[in-house]
Amino acid sequence: MSKLKEQFKLGEAFSYFFRIFSKADPSKPSNFNIKTMHFINKISILMFLMCICVMIYRAFFR
Repeated sequence: MSKLKEQFKLGEAFSYFFRIFSKADPSKPSNFNIKTMHFINKISILMFLMCICVMIYRAFFR
């Protein structure tokens, strides 16, 4: 039973979403490439969530 519970552990995935939209940690190194990569990741996550919302809307109201 514990192996099945470990398979559905989502805490790390949700903590990533909160961490990526929080303010950057000044102690970590930063340059243009890293900032650009994080910006593109934020855009892709937001687009994915928006598409999920559109798909759910279409499934219920069509």
